[in-house]
Amino acid sequence: MRFTPQFLDELRARLSVSEVVGKRVKLKKAGREWKGLSPFQQEKTPSFYVNDQKGFYHDFSSGKHGDIITFVMETDGLPFAEAVERLANMAGLPLPAVTPDAARHEQRRKSLHDVMDLAAKFFAETLASRLGAKARGYLADRAISPGTQLQFRLGYAPPDRFALKEHLGKLGISVDDMVETGLLVAGNDIPVPYDRFRDRVMFPFPITDLRGRVIAFGGRALEKDVPAKYLNSPETPLFHKGDNLYNHQTARKATHDGSALIVVEGYVDVIAMVTAGFAGAVAPLGTALTESQLALLWKMADEPILCFDGDRAGQKAAYRAADLALPFLSPGKSLRFALLPEGQDPDDLVRSGGRGAIEEVIGAARPLADMIWSRELEGGNFATPERRAALEARIRELTNGIRDEVVRRYYRDEFVERLQRTFAPEAGRGYGGRGNFRSGGGRPFQPRAGGSANRFGGQGFGGQGFGGGRRGAPGPTPLPSGPYQAASPQLAASPIMKGQRSAISRREALILQCLINHPWLLHDHLEEVAALELAHPEAHKLRAGIIAAFANDHHHLPEPGEQAEKMRGDLDRGGFSQVLQRVENGITTQAVWGAREGAARDDVLATWHQLVVLHRQWHSLLRELKDAELALGEDPSEANLAWLRDVKARMAEVDGTEALIEGFGELSGRLQKSV
Repeated sequence: MRFTPQFLDELRARLSVSEVVGKRVKLKKAGREWKGLSPFQQEKTPSFYVNDQKGFYHDFSSGKHGDIITFVMETDGLPFAEAVERLANMAGLPLPAVTPDAARHEQRRKSLHDVMDLAAKFFAETLASRLGAKARGYLADRAISPGTQLQFRLGYAPPDRFALKEHLGKLGISVDDMVETGLLVAGNDIPVPYDRFRDRVMFPFPITDLRGRVIAFGGRALEKDVPAKYLNSPETPLFHKGDNLYNHQTARKATHDGSALIVVEGYVDVIAMVTAGFAGAVAPLGTALTESQLALLWKMADEPILCFDGDRAGQKAAYRAADLALPFLSPGKSLRFALLPEGQDPDDLVRSGGRGAIEEVIGAARPLADMIWSRELEGGNFATPERRAALEARIRELTNGIRDEVVRRYYRDEFVERLQRTFAPEAGRGYGGRGNFRSGGGRPFQPRAGGSANRFGGQGFGGQGFGGGRRGAPGPTPLPSGPYQAASPQLAASPIMKGQRSAISRREALILQCLINHPWLLHDHLEEVAALELAHPEAHKLRAGIIAAFANDHHHLPEPGEQAEKMRGDLDRGGFSQVLQRVENGITTQAVWGAREGAARDDVLATWHQLVVLHRQWHSLLRELKDAELALGEDPSEANLAWLRDVKARMAEVDGTEALIEGFGELSGRLQKSV
């Protein structure tokens, strides 16, 4: 037992109950006791009493009763040991050491904490000095106020290779201590250790542990040509990145007081969320979510909300988190997922839409079961019994991994019901009690959906928005055709989704314009069109509308010009007028001749090929760029630096190649021919 009864008795003797409680509750003397309003629930008449002589408090409104340790545990959400440690610090009472070795180890850690605290003060002072002008300008551009800078202890590391080393040396700190805390870079091939962080805004670090002590740093480079935009402290005796969360200390108190626990991807995102009023925001420390971090989250909240970027990388991160959490689910303990509009992170969204924008995204958060289901069905073709059986087997394998028997049973029931709703025909066919699909009426299999569903998950012509056909009977939700989006219809139509993202990118606009002006492209490129990654949600909708309209026999019209006219007419009637206008607005040049009406067939095909190839390359390179930056931040090796430079070089090549399609065919003199 770490805390003996004698130690706890001495702690209670040194601190009166009214002294501890009075830091949180306004107390008034009432005879031999003190009274005040309950800290546990709202009330107008005081029913909370403190008796120093007896050493306890009692709350008549809630029935809670206890001593100073219980009070700190209840009001601050702390476990017993940490509550005792906090009170001992308040009383100036040294904590007992378990063994001599433990005492020496604790003293060593204390010394290293002192080094980190001195470094944090140096960075903060440098930010406030003349040397920090550029860093202060960067923070102002990010709308991070001086008050927020102080709240998060932000700082600036000057560009000099030995600035911090010399400063700490003057204070008597040894080079060995600086190396051990990760402040200096050292090694057998480095004759003179030098500062790890140079010319970087030191934010959103320092990272602090649950006692508020600095345990690590991270810096954001101010120059664009540095190998790593973000650089974090290495693993040290104080810091194990997989065991900590940024802003954990503050978020734990906030969630105890009722704030939502929201996990974002970056440290800057945490600052933006807290500034917007979401005090329960945390972030992993430069790594994907770990089991240890998941356990920390569940200590604070039953259903933390994981908020990821809406791009493909964010989607993959959400899937990884779902797979990580699945085996550890227990009654009441799960996760929810919210994906941001693609191209925006929480910092962008807060600056463009404020707190309301974040609230809409959080309000659209989906349960973990939805995330697993969407991942398994995404892009799948389940037209045969064998493929549906394979899907069922995968889902069964996932649910078997849930360790808690009760949760595992409910997940099995949930997915059995979803499989039945998705694949069972209208009538005459049931879902086997053992999870097998079995025929009952001899009808050919088809997913149940309104309208005539096609293999891309959209409705055929005559379905939603186009008229001209009979709507099918209502059925369960059809298989998804695009990337998972954790957004409700209200969110999709809100200013958040339309604000900064109202403009469709030029390349996506040109791709859509090609299909609208030349519907005959869909004859040979239909599957290619359906598989394209489109960033803008309106582009997703318009593509589905184009495919559905094409299914209404546009390819039988004799002239390409008539096909384009019919396509535009159907899209207008389908409610796509505003989207068509956004496509026009997204095209800032008229030099891409092959996308315009009247272009020669060969020019159209060449332009289409260029656009699609470049679009695929760009999306692939964006994903690779994120991976390369993350790898270099964790391991600044020559190999990772070379990888990052290679990705950037290839992206520059794509930019240069894309310019070549402008004007292609404009002077060719070829006339449009009938198709």
